Amino acid sequence: METETCISSMDFKVQELLKEVRLQCSPALTKLVDDTVSAIKSSLDKIPQDLQVTVDWAPDFVRDIGADKAEFKFKKPKSIEIGGSYSIGCVAKPDVNIDLLLRLPKECFHEKDYLNYRYHAKRCLYLCVIKKYLKSSSSIQKVEWSTLQNEARKPVLVVYPDANLDEAPGLFIRIIPTATSLFDPSKLNEKRNNVRALKTGDVLQPTPIYNCSILEDMYLEENSKFVMNFFSGWKELGEALILLKVWARLRSSIYVHDCINGFLISVIVSYLVAKNKINHDMMPMGIFRATLKFIETYPLWKHGLYFPTIDRSSSKGNEQLNSSTCVNLAFRISGVAYPELQDEVALTLRCLERCREGGFEEIFATKIDNAAKYDYCFRLNLKGNREVASLGFCLDDECWRVYEQDVHSLLYQGLTDRAKFIRVIWRNTYSDFNVENGLSALDSVPLFVGILVSSVEKAFRVVDIGPNAEKKDEALMFRKFWGEKAELRRFQDGKIAESTVWESEQGSRHLILKRIVEFLLGRHLSLLEKDIVSVVDQLDFSLLLDGKDPVSHSGKLLGTFEELSKRLCSIEDVPLRISSVQPLDSAFRYTSVFPPETHPVANKKVDVARLHNLTPFCVQSLEVMIQLEGSGNWPMNDVLIEKTKSVFLLKIAESLQDNWGMTCIASEEDVDVFMDGYAFRLRILHERGLSLVGKEIGHDQTKRVSAADKMLFVRSQHASMVNGLQFRYPIFGPVVRLAKRWLASHLFSACLAEEAVELLVAHLFLKPLPFDVPCSRITGFLRFLRLLAEYDWTFSTLIVDINGDLSQNDEKEIDDHFTQSRKAYKENTQIGSKAMFLATAYDKSSEAWTRCSPNPLELKRLVAYSRSSANFLTKLILQNQTDPHEWECLFRTPLSLYDAVILLHGDRLPYPKRLLFTSELDQGRHVAHGSASNSFHPFLLPADMNCSLEQIKTKQMVNFDPLRCFVGDVEKEFSNRLTLWYDSLGGDAIGLTWERSKKREREEEEMDGKYPVDLLRNVGELGKGFVRDVYLLKAPRLEK
Repeated sequence: METETCISSMDFKVQELLKEVRLQCSPALTKLVDDTVSAIKSSLDKIPQDLQVTVDWAPDFVRDIGADKAEFKFKKPKSIEIGGSYSIGCVAKPDVNIDLLLRLPKECFHEKDYLNYRYHAKRCLYLCVIKKYLKSSSSIQKVEWSTLQNEARKPVLVVYPDANLDEAPGLFIRIIPTATSLFDPSKLNEKRNNVRALKTGDVLQPTPIYNCSILEDMYLEENSKFVMNFFSGWKELGEALILLKVWARLRSSIYVHDCINGFLISVIVSYLVAKNKINHDMMPMGIFRATLKFIETYPLWKHGLYFPTIDRSSSKGNEQLNSSTCVNLAFRISGVAYPELQDEVALTLRCLERCREGGFEEIFATKIDNAAKYDYCFRLNLKGNREVASLGFCLDDECWRVYEQDVHSLLYQGLTDRAKFIRVIWRNTYSDFNVENGLSALDSVPLFVGILVSSVEKAFRVVDIGPNAEKKDEALMFRKFWGEKAELRRFQDGKIAESTVWESEQGSRHLILKRIVEFLLGRHLSLLEKDIVSVVDQLDFSLLLDGKDPVSHSGKLLGTFEELSKRLCSIEDVPLRISSVQPLDSAFRYTSVFPPETHPVANKKVDVARLHNLTPFCVQSLEVMIQLEGSGNWPMNDVLIEKTKSVFLLKIAESLQDNWGMTCIASEEDVDVFMDGYAFRLRILHERGLSLVGKEIGHDQTKRVSAADKMLFVRSQHASMVNGLQFRYPIFGPVVRLAKRWLASHLFSACLAEEAVELLVAHLFLKPLPFDVPCSRITGFLRFLRLLAEYDWTFSTLIVDINGDLSQNDEKEIDDHFTQSRKAYKENTQIGSKAMFLATAYDKSSEAWTRCSPNPLELKRLVAYSRSSANFLTKLILQNQTDPHEWECLFRTPLSLYDAVILLHGDRLPYPKRLLFTSELDQGRHVAHGSASNSFHPFLLPADMNCSLEQIKTKQMVNFDPLRCFVGDVEKEFSNRLTLWYDSLGGDAIGLTWERSKKREREEEEMDGKYPVDLLRNVGELGKGFVRDVYLLKAPRLEK
């Protein structure tokens, strides 16, 4: 039943997608196309017959491709026909273009013009003449140059009609020359040489790519008609083709010049029909799946794809396979691109099998561009680099394609098993490309290199072992390749071998691959450091303190915790022994943005004289949960239980002090233990909390458990699961930290609990489809932003199954909880809604982390910010952005989007070093200004250094945060009037938005003089000494 529902949902969504993307040939569209084609034909008729065409029409182009003869007398084209997707009714929006096939007249060519780029030169000159006359047509808005599949030696004309249609915005017509019957196909065999300049010594080399480039034009019309015959009247086949186009266009790494395109996809589908792999009984999704399976198993780049040609000797038009006279239609597909295409196909087939609702969202709605797919991205600025075209722009292949291959081969040899895929793409023909100016300007667009890492462990490897010293020839080649980086080493197993060593601290090992790539490109291709733009560590600044990553100290923290755990479990002078100790704080699982550093005062022995003047005044505590052995003597009242816990904690603290001389600080609610520079806050889970094991929050049996124990249990479950996830995916922690830092920087600290952020990022690693698991910080962070921006939070749950515990029944139960939640909110909007429904094995009803926040308005704002940041980050990755300030903008929030803004004294924050940027505002009405208080300083003052150790310890404040206190006071006083947005990680700005108020209430408030200026001044008074400035940007809106 569930499978049938899934299929039904998938089919419905597919049909809706087809309605949305398929271009319907309306009378208005047909008229516009026909009129434009007629205008083109009329312009061609105005060209004088026998017009003498010389190289002067495009001298630079003819020179650059190396053509030795190019003059001819202009003749009218033999035919002009519409081809491509429009001819078969399979145009997929938003790319609305129509191919116009223009057959070049044989009279303009000699029988040997297939030699030495003569054909390509005349082809271009013929288009130059046409362009001149098209420009004078009143029905044509503009005419531009483009290329056929990024092949600069084969330009095409792009014609924009003067009229526009809302149903087909941006429509244009491509004029593509064809060379039907111009040359003898046997002269263009892949083993022949037709570019005489290409030779080794005196031996001419084959020119298979050059030959296929001409053959492609010779058989373009015939192949188009062949495709048209199959698609004519076959609705399902056309729909499958559109689905395949939508699928391919979403994947930037394969919908490119050296892989697949729309025409090649139609060819593959037609080929499968000719081979009886597709039949009329199949539905569109069945054809879609069959095509993908063919691509996955058949090596097109190796065997080629030869179309059956029509046997003209037969009156029935039988189709026969004749590869000797046909072009390999897959000749552009490279041996590098096709394995990646097959990998994309494999991921898609996996989505069909494993993802919810048949994987529709993953297959047809998720953008898999280079920025989100590759773990490491590089851009090589090669403008003016003479090495690119040192042998000429065009021999067998174009110099840009050759350079792509050189870069790939170099990195493939150097990175070895670190990389799963290395993609080198140079889209060198840009939109305003002008053929008349030649090919020398086609190096202005940077070359893109994308690296998909095989595993984090391999990518972060410090030592690469080369050949044994005994293998002289291999060792010599190794040293020649690596130069000064190669060194002979003896390893622990006694082996002596060549090696390369990339010394790096633990926190900077993600830079090893970057260093390798930059070294190889500099050594072998003579590229300067300024010409290599790597997207690897641009966001690291947001996680650093004093230039260092605080997570690097986590090893010491874990060691201290282990010792504390042993001491706690060994305590005997407490009525109930401690049975287990579990860390709860995110610092223990490497997901804390700023885990606490060791505090010099939080030690058993402290040298006061060595305290520096930047010793923090506040100590950040780390929560630890302990469980006691079972007992039947616990009270039944929740209040008494909490009091009993406090007594136990005091006894434990007393024992730690007596037995190990540890400093313990007790308050009415908490007990903090100082050890080796850290402060641990102890919590006790009552034994009744153990009854929650195997139950999710909201279960009937959990109602008799106190709220404190419920939360402790949930936090322990979450901490345990996320800790395991961090060990499975080492890059998980840094991605979570970036996500938390971004949320806080944009003042969303109150909207998403840090556990919710960890679950969102965990989803990216546990269910990465249609991607591979992210293996870099920036890639993971970009996917996090897109998840927030694009997920259907209104109608979908997000299930995070960390340990794979959830069954189909569990997922059904989660869906039922979600449906009930949405139904209840629809019936009564006052009860609040879980706008973001995050379900886990321990929390199937999303009660733990997103019960109250984000609310619908907060989520709407969060989605808008994440969408903007995701688009901006994508632009930074893919475009030539090298200014560090541009990357910083990802963490600068626009304060002008709030109704009012409070600026704080940055030097009165508990941890001033965590402040990324000092906030300033130069707009709005300045309501209040306050001076910094002297009653609190974030660091110990010189006067404090003269005190005794005990006096210094008494001044230390554990977990004191003036921001949290101030926010709490404002919310307590003005919660019905203001919503506060703040950064809990170290920001100095608070955004305020007005709560909507009734008109009568508003008038009463205005009469009292409290709204809005006086209200803001009152807010400033609450934070006197902490608040720097208060600005009013927008007055509250009335709600009638």
